[in-house]
Amino acid sequence: MLVYNLPATNRCTRYIRKVIQMISISVLPDHDVQTIMIGMQNSLLVIEPSNKLEVHERLKGTQPQSVVFDPNNPSRAYCGTFGNGLWKTDDSGQTWNMIGKDAISSPYIMSLSVSLNHGSKFGKVYVGTEPSALYISNDGEDSWVKMDALNNLPSSNSWSFPPRPWTHHVRWIEPDLNNINNVFVAIEAGALVKSCDGGKSWTDRVKHSPYDSHTLSTHLKAPGRLYSSAGDGYFESLDYGKTWKEITKGLGHQYLYGLAVDSGDPDTVIVSASFGPNTAYVADDAESLVYRKSHEEYWEPISNGLPDSSGTTISTLLANPKASGGFYAMNNHGVFISADSGLSWKRLDIQWSKEYYSQCPRGFAIAYKTS
Repeated sequence: MLVYNLPATNRCTRYIRKVIQMISISVLPDHDVQTIMIGMQNSLLVIEPSNKLEVHERLKGTQPQSVVFDPNNPSRAYCGTFGNGLWKTDDSGQTWNMIGKDAISSPYIMSLSVSLNHGSKFGKVYVGTEPSALYISNDGEDSWVKMDALNNLPSSNSWSFPPRPWTHHVRWIEPDLNNINNVFVAIEAGALVKSCDGGKSWTDRVKHSPYDSHTLSTHLKAPGRLYSSAGDGYFESLDYGKTWKEITKGLGHQYLYGLAVDSGDPDTVIVSASFGPNTAYVADDAESLVYRKSHEEYWEPISNGLPDSSGTTISTLLANPKASGGFYAMNNHGVFISADSGLSWKRLDIQWSKEYYSQCPRGFAIAYKTS
């Protein structure tokens, strides 16, 4: 994703009025939510559902790029920043400490993921940087191991991020929900690669695979299935990435970013899409839509309860792991919630400052209470 710093405009003010007229809810329908975090341009928003959806700004001036909670411990979260390193909280975002400074060679932390780590209090942490490198920690703080084999892949010589062609980065890290040894990594731009031994060795990109994946997903109810929302379209694999099929029928926009799969139905998928990077990430020029497909290979645009496509930056999407049919969408107009598999949406009534309408949020995570 590109990073921009644009002032609010009268045009954005018109969008504010439109959003206010939408259906809003002031109480989350999902009572299992503990904390919501949103990476804005220069700060991290921490939202507490138990405290009247109060919003706190944290990590000011750090340019957050990615944020993720630890599924083993929902009070722990990690935030990766552009040029300001990796940060950790153990109190749901109230206080933060920089970690990994001596072990992670780059302060440009572009992607994060945490997988369940059975038998441990904390999950296994994956960190992706610019230039592309992958680090793994089993304790999330003290010890880090660089997965050097990733950078020895034959395709690595061709990796390049178009806005900064001299470099590239790890855009997404997807530990397999069904096999703890499988890890999938998307390089922006140039490859989607996989490891079957926890990152020690890697299989390079294959023919007809997505070239510019922005978001990847696996699904507990569909072992072997991979979903990719990419700058070059939408792709699925049914054999852990050995072969791929592009599914674009019905898509009016071919530049895809967000992706979420219904936690109860691996055949219901939503994606966010635009015409290209400029209309995806620059609020003044933004135009984006959310599309949905369910049990067929045809996409339909969905807009009921979402802001107008014009002036809306491309959405980051999340599925509710606790409720089938539950989705979240986040863009420069705020946070939107669907409880009917993405068919209709309501805006979460949180404090949303005027300057946020001219930004493109680029990090979104939700922590759920442990049972």
